Amino acid sequence: MARPFRQQIDEGILDRAAALFARRGFAKTSVQDVADAVGLSKAGLLHHYPSKDALHEAVLAQAETLGERVLEQVEHLPLGAGRDRRAVEVLVDVALAHPGVVALLLAPATQDEPGAEGSLTDGAGAMALAAFGVDPETTDPERCVRVVGALGALAVLTLAARQADLTLAWRPYVVGTCFDALGHRRPRATPSHPSQTEA
Repeated sequence: MARPFRQQIDEGILDRAAALFARRGFAKTSVQDVADAVGLSKAGLLHHYPSKDALHEAVLAQAETLGERVLEQVEHLPLGAGRDRRAVEVLVDVALAHPGVVALLLAPATQDEPGAEGSLTDGAGAMALAAFGVDPETTDPERCVRVVGALGALAVLTLAARQADLTLAWRPYVVGTCFDALGHRRPRATPSHPSQTEA
């Protein structure tokens, strides 16, 4: 029984650290900042993670583990609308449960920092693309843009839902919006303009 509790504590620490790294950057985030955010003393945090580098590595490993879990849940499905729908649902649930990791993965796209760490084609980002069967080197550019757009919308909307404390209320709309971004029409979805056609 002690292991799941420890895992929850570690996941909470890593998610808060990820959020701070996303907001302030690795260099400007101190161990004390993370300790304060999770309600531990600096010594207590260092008991879990012996250095800021170790903490950062653990955050990146958690992001990759989450990406692997998503991919495992959809890779057996054939490419198409059904797999896309399932991938969106799984990713939304992961994003709602781990907002700090989502913020960290979104940070390279939103920060104007040359050489910023992270890329959609590395680690967890690459696994998110793979969940939709996308390889940026070989996949049709329109499909790449749609998937990247859906992932961007998913990240922004899940973070906004968490901030507004509306995760349950917004979940179906986030899933629907991302599914629409992929070019699929949901049943009973109406075009926003009479001239709009399905891609």
